[in-house]
Amino acid sequence: MLQNITKIYGEQKAVDNVSFSIDKGEIVGFLGPNGAGKSTTMKIITCFLPPTSGTGIICGHDLDQESIKVREKIGYLPEHNPLYLDMYVKEYLHFAAGVAGIKNNIKSRVKSAVERVGLEKEQKKKIGALSKGYRQRVGLAQAIIHDPEVLILDEPTSGLDPNQLVEIRNLIKEVGKDKTVLMSTHIMQEVQAMCNRTIIINNGQIVADDNTNNLKSNAAEKFVIKVEFDKSVDVEQLKSLGKVYDVLEIGQHIYQITAEKDLRKEVSSFANKNALNILTLQKEEQGLEDTFRDLTK
Repeated sequence: MLQNITKIYGEQKAVDNVSFSIDKGEIVGFLGPNGAGKSTTMKIITCFLPPTSGTGIICGHDLDQESIKVREKIGYLPEHNPLYLDMYVKEYLHFAAGVAGIKNNIKSRVKSAVERVGLEKEQKKKIGALSKGYRQRVGLAQAIIHDPEVLILDEPTSGLDPNQLVEIRNLIKEVGKDKTVLMSTHIMQEVQAMCNRTIIINNGQIVADDNTNNLKSNAAEKFVIKVEFDKSVDVEQLKSLGKVYDVLEIGQHIYQITAEKDLRKEVSSFANKNALNILTLQKEEQGLEDTFRDLTK
């Protein structure tokens, strides 16, 4: 639980009065544009950064007063995955287990972590010889090796190919059944596939916190059509076709119209009246990405 967390650098508020709580078993997507405050918030939760003000309780421990206890409960995969490239995979995970304070059954812990993230074939290689996707798996393995109650994952699927995406997605969903997972990503499909709840942050403030399906439904209340004419038209004329929220010229003679209702009939009539030929006309499906754009632009 975070309550009124603020982080100030000089005169800039990187995080501004942020509050939220996450229950066990929840996988929460943490979204925001670059510089919105996602990574700073995650670093505060993991005790890498102290907040300027506000309080936080993680697994019953205070962020400020019991930071060591908090760290014991958290598995953290930062955005820029810091690894020792000259170490072998198994060697590194043994090292990570020691850092995490594991004293018993280290070999079995390492074996379990390797199997869960699919590193069996790569475990005897040096980390520097691995692809980016497999390095990301090594980072995930070190994050779960001490069986933490909370997982903080900053861009966990970055650099993975489509097959690896599915495997890591399934791993996160499986792990999330009995843990608390906060995951940042720029891949909206990953949020829709994995997260039952989404938090959106912009300019350091929480602008949305809801069930992921609810946020998708909010976007579906708007209608977006894309039309291509055979010549240019006046954008202001398109705005007058109905209750239009926005018109964007997204290509040569191609326009994206966002409105309260489906305006395809109105666009067709407009084309007939103005001697325009319609080359393409289609309604775009709306989703979480559209809600994100509306809240953060």
